[in-house]
Amino acid sequence: MKHITLIGILTICISTTAFAQKKSKEIMVKKTVKTEEEWKKELTPQQYFVIRQKGTDAPSEDGYTNHFEKGTYHCAACELQLFKSGSKFRSHCGWPSFDDAIDGTVKYVLDKSHGMIRTEIICASCDGHLGHIFDDGPVETTGKRYCVNTSSIKFVKSK
Repeated sequence: MKHITLIGILTICISTTAFAQKKSKEIMVKKTVKTEEEWKKELTPQQYFVIRQKGTDAPSEDGYTNHFEKGTYHCAACELQLFKSGSKFRSHCGWPSFDDAIDGTVKYVLDKSHGMIRTEIICASCDGHLGHIFDDGPVETTGKRYCVNTSSIKFVKSK
């Protein structure tokens, strides 16, 4: 019986250590901290409204909604790479849509505003509002739809 208990304790210790090692491999993103006055000077009024005040661009087929060049999409406020062009898809919702983010670049926040319960996505570096994530993305990939405001991102073409 002591032998079985010892094996159980060892199994728990090994599992805990493996989990702790996995957690320590999480990508660390350098925080960008600025005053609201600094953000106002650096961002356009629309970018400030969306990124800093959690606004929403009007739905449109313009901007990055129908943009499909090869490259990466970065946070318009702090330049952090957020999405690869290969994760972008046509959702026909009026906003740029991605099925995945670059690991560690997006944080998820419960959003109960406007009488809805949603998950907000924010930049892991500057905490800027990007949009929301939904479970109606392509089932062939992640099943997720990162619904992103055009004003909160900028595209950098691959070389």
